[in-house]
Amino acid sequence: MKASELFQNRINIITGHFGTGKTEFAVNLALSFAAEGLKTAIADLDIVNLYFRSRERRSILEDAGIRVICSSQQHEHADLPSLPADIMTLFEDRSYKVVLDLGGDPSGARVIARFLPRIQREDSRLFYVFNASRPEIATIDSAEEYLRRIEDVTGLECGGIINNTHLCEYTRAEDVLAGEEAAIRLSEKTGIPFICSVAWKRLLPTLSGNAFPLFPIEILMKKPWEVER
Repeated sequence: MKASELFQNRINIITGHFGTGKTEFAVNLALSFAAEGLKTAIADLDIVNLYFRSRERRSILEDAGIRVICSSQQHEHADLPSLPADIMTLFEDRSYKVVLDLGGDPSGARVIARFLPRIQREDSRLFYVFNASRPEIATIDSAEEYLRRIEDVTGLECGGIINNTHLCEYTRAEDVLAGEEAAIRLSEKTGIPFICSVAWKRLLPTLSGNAFPLFPIEILMKKPWEVER
């Protein structure tokens, strides 16, 4: 299934707990849109938890024809709590398919509230990335509590749950499937639709019989100690 069929809204807002892999997913989603020939933009709005930043994959994104908008564009490695001024163009130019990489905690997610009136007038949707291996949201109750806090601070209702359960390079197909079961329980408890499971492309052969949609990704984000200086 094409990314544009799974994610049909023009503006796709990606959030989730720190460490869920939301930025990895956001970058791969933008690349998938571009691979379909869609005019695509990604905005890095994560200005609180800056461990992984979509802007760090700018060269890969721009090589794919994707417009990259981020804070501190003249200072790639500066942790400045500022928002990019040209994000407004993504609301004004409706020819773009947009991915917004939002902060991974309620404090970081709050930045989107300043754009709430514009977002509510657009074809937009908030997606919650869930990783059952994260101890802070390992239970359905804790995952829902975190999700609801993000809804409260953003003023947006979550429109979809994405299973991105992983253990980095140690991830097995069984981990993805166990996370999917938990994500479906979260969906049933909250009434929020379950969208898909995210899986490393190398795992797809062992997940081919899965009943729910799979979103394949490549691992593009680097840990700080993996980045060449």
